[in-house]
Amino acid sequence: MAAVRATPRKPKAEEVRVLRLLAGLGAARAPVDLSSRELGERLEMSQQQADRYLLALEKRGWVTRRLAARRQRLSVTPLGWETLRAEYHALRRLFEGPSRLRVSGAVTSGLGEGRYYLSQPGYVVQFAERLGYKPYPGTLNVRVRPDDLAAVGAVRDWTGTRIDGFQAGGRTFGGATCFVARIGGKSCHLIVPDRSHYQDVIELIAPDSLRDSMHLKDTDPVEVEIEEA
Repeated sequence: MAAVRATPRKPKAEEVRVLRLLAGLGAARAPVDLSSRELGERLEMSQQQADRYLLALEKRGWVTRRLAARRQRLSVTPLGWETLRAEYHALRRLFEGPSRLRVSGAVTSGLGEGRYYLSQPGYVVQFAERLGYKPYPGTLNVRVRPDDLAAVGAVRDWTGTRIDGFQAGGRTFGGATCFVARIGGKSCHLIVPDRSHYQDVIELIAPDSLRDSMHLKDTDPVEVEIEEA
């Protein structure tokens, strides 16, 4: 875990409509030339409303705009695409229920920060209240197979148990989200910091040391099951 950025606000319904239309026109793959008037006509709103929503999306970093011969060259940014994906997941969960997945990987050593962060009183109190236990001060790190990376990335859009950020000792500690998990049949939690140093490594926490209790060492193959709350 590490100090992190604030969680971005949820988009408004009309902003999602604009993003969805632009993505449907291919703006997530390549720029699309469209005037505010044309956009307004497609969305059945005024030119002024369409322009206002585009400005809001641009300020949020979800859309980029460049002038192009009486029109605007519009692109949906990676952040805008992630926003759409989160909205899709919320609807998918509504109709299909909580998600589950199984990923494979190998035990690996981390940067050694887990012990420090998991020992912070601001986290410990929340873990005890929201997970029902105080985690062992250290995470078990698993390097995920390349084939499973996309699935793991989607977990960030799931509903989990929130651990809030806080300030202590003159510094800011970021928040995270926890998900019920099992490794080798043993119950634990996947912890997903709002921002992480890792791209292909997941972190697991439990009341005891997973590495010691399961006699694991670096490079040992493992399977991890993860469930949405």
